[in-house]
Amino acid sequence: MKFIVLSLVLAVCQAATVKQQRRFPDDFLFGTATASYQIEGAWNEDGKGENIWDYMTHNNPTVIKDESNGDIAADSYHNYKRDVEIMRELSLDAYRFSLSWSRILPTGMANEINPAGVEFYNNYINEMLKYNITPMITLYHWDLPQKLQELGGFANPYISDWFADYARVVYKSFGDRVKHFITFNEPREICFQGYGSTLKAPILNSTAIGTYLCAKHLVIAHAKAYYVYDKEFREAQGGQCGITISVNWFSPYTPEDEFATELKRQAEWALYADPIFSSQGGFPKELSQRIAEKSAAQGYAKSRLPEFTDEEKALVQGASDFFGVNHYTGYLISATQNKEENPVPSILDDIDVGVIVPDEWPKSASTWLTLAPNSILNALTFLKERYNNPIFYITENGWSTSPESGLNDDMRATYYRAALESVLDTLDAGVNLKGYMAWSLVDNFEWMQGYT
Repeated sequence: MKFIVLSLVLAVCQAATVKQQRRFPDDFLFGTATASYQIEGAWNEDGKGENIWDYMTHNNPTVIKDESNGDIAADSYHNYKRDVEIMRELSLDAYRFSLSWSRILPTGMANEINPAGVEFYNNYINEMLKYNITPMITLYHWDLPQKLQELGGFANPYISDWFADYARVVYKSFGDRVKHFITFNEPREICFQGYGSTLKAPILNSTAIGTYLCAKHLVIAHAKAYYVYDKEFREAQGGQCGITISVNWFSPYTPEDEFATELKRQAEWALYADPIFSSQGGFPKELSQRIAEKSAAQGYAKSRLPEFTDEEKALVQGASDFFGVNHYTGYLISATQNKEENPVPSILDDIDVGVIVPDEWPKSASTWLTLAPNSILNALTFLKERYNNPIFYITENGWSTSPESGLNDDMRATYYRAALESVLDTLDAGVNLKGYMAWSLVDNFEWMQGYT
């Protein structure tokens, strides 16, 4: 049996209570996570192509709070050995990092492979393995090649083939050493925030259909990439391929708010998880019905949520070896209270619910992040029952502090203590949880917030 090894949480594991003396399984992986655009820098070096964040921050810098960009970021491209040294200092078991699609395939298409990009990631992986750190690769963490965005990105159904071709290059290049592949990081943030609003690149703000077109095409892309691995590489490489979905916990504000809460869950994460992990397959029933009803009332000839064909539904269902969960917080949901005006039509208008955060929940430096009690336990046990207990990894979890706080981060320690106790409770509840990744290894470019 082993003790928790992450130094950022060691300080919170010293109390002498029976609960805090519990230990994690020997094979439980502790690690941290990052994303390529947030840390790599070297945005146009050694043959790398332009991605949507390069394009947006250079051509529309005012959308970023401090008008900054990831051109240099944490400069991991030039300092990857120091990154690995930090991992060693933290005694990490694993490191989850994402690949820059446009660093490997500058145009996004697999006919043009950038050898320098492949070499960089090979060096990074080999450096980790030198110190027995398990690499976990995310193929896509929000930085689509700009050339593919100009063809429609995730609004174009051909994205599934382009992504599968990219995945094949990744598996062939790194799969002899990497045994954990994650296709997409947080489909909601890709689809709702990038296509259905202006919260992330490419800021399409196609509120009516952008989220839903992206959702369908993304889960099909995931499935195709999964089967590339399953049919072409699994036998020789012996690894696993899954997907990471952001699953924050939603509870009803009152007993009468259970249906509203279920709609919120479906819009936030089941829209992407149900087609893959549920026993019935396809998009969530209640959300699908609501969107169809709203679409008809708004004069659309058919639902704004495109249906899967029977063939597509069968392709997607069951196409994952594990469920990666990014979890940070929780909320209370009301059918009547604290509702905001939302664009019409939009996914937020489709579900039409209110979100409540109790004043007594401790607050972080991020407006959306509070310490919600038992949220990991609640979320993971709910997923266990909903999806018949697949293998889970917590692929992100963390707490933000202000730049002025420095090392005065007692609240971060409090958060991690609560989180890890909740992880232990989750294991005790029989959830098939295999690892925990803290966010993040290093300070980085925080998307629309820049470096503020």
